[in-house]
Amino acid sequence: MKEVILIKNGEIVLKGLNRSSFEDVMIKNLRHALKPYGSATIKKAQSTIYIEPSDDQFDFDRALIRVSRVFGIAAFSRALECEKTMDAIIENGVPYLKEALENARTFKVEAKRADKRFPVKSPDIAAEMGGKLLEAYPHLKVDVKNPQIVVNVEIRDFGAYVHAGQIPGAGGMPTGTGGKAAILISGGIDSPVAAYMMAKRGIELTAIHFASPPYTSLRAEMKVKELLGKVAGYCGSIKLAIVPFTEIQEEISKNCPEEYFTLIMRRFMMKISDKLARNNNCHALITGESVGQVASQTIYALAVTDNVCTMPVFRPCIGMDKEEIVQISRKIDTFDISVQPYEDCCTVFTPKHPRTRPTIEAVQEAESPLDFDQLIDRAISGVTYEWIN
Repeated sequence: MKEVILIKNGEIVLKGLNRSSFEDVMIKNLRHALKPYGSATIKKAQSTIYIEPSDDQFDFDRALIRVSRVFGIAAFSRALECEKTMDAIIENGVPYLKEALENARTFKVEAKRADKRFPVKSPDIAAEMGGKLLEAYPHLKVDVKNPQIVVNVEIRDFGAYVHAGQIPGAGGMPTGTGGKAAILISGGIDSPVAAYMMAKRGIELTAIHFASPPYTSLRAEMKVKELLGKVAGYCGSIKLAIVPFTEIQEEISKNCPEEYFTLIMRRFMMKISDKLARNNNCHALITGESVGQVASQTIYALAVTDNVCTMPVFRPCIGMDKEEIVQISRKIDTFDISVQPYEDCCTVFTPKHPRTRPTIEAVQEAESPLDFDQLIDRAISGVTYEWIN
């Protein structure tokens, strides 16, 4: 018995003459994602990508889980490949479907004849296969409107394929087809969600984290790496830059009006991130901000922080409420990590009464005692990097 994984493209099919290059990137991502699970051949034809294990050592179950997280895939199936004859399809397909059908009550068969040279038409393939399944599994009934199981028979260039329906994929665009951007990552709920959402649009991520020892602990840094590991499970390896931020926060605390602490801190973060992004060939910044969620996320405050940037700032969570963000964090398995009680630098020196309607002129005046460029250069000189997989 030869099993394969059939993958249906998502938005890639809309790319016209560029579709092939998008498919090639997704195949590259699949090879990288499936490498730990054994050797397999990956090829494409007729808007479908085929993953064919090279031997019995291929870990099918774990590979299917990993495939479900590769962006660009609309749906996929674990399928039986057999010869393109009705005898072979029935002889091999009927017992292959036993596990899927033995606990079901209703089913239907759908057939697709992509290879028009096959002598039996699609309705006849479905009818003949359906009849044989009813003989083999007499507890079943046909329900063409709302079946529990949809059996698929596909006649394609490489062979005939039988499977019990499709599994939804991660959707989106293949990682690496949308350019590179830098995500400002904290230990909270929002920024990992923002990273996931932009990676789903094909963005290759670099992550930037600000650490303020002794005010923040090593455990807080480990928490961020764990969060990025969850996101990397969808988009592949992420380069993480850790920025020493203690001196800047202490200087802000000593020299600036308290109500502007957070805004000035955010301006430093954005300016440093802007420079690091350019150094790492990124063309945009990403944050997890949502309008009005905290004082530094009013439209006035966002305008003040964006004022120091030279590249676009993407905020995929901007119009979402907290519950919507939490739902996605649970889906990608970051929520339980995010709520661990290890504070990040955004909670250090938080003002009691922060400004919610600041002006750029007022903030610039408030930060004027600081040597902005010198502090930024020292922070950047102390950056350390590592890869998160």
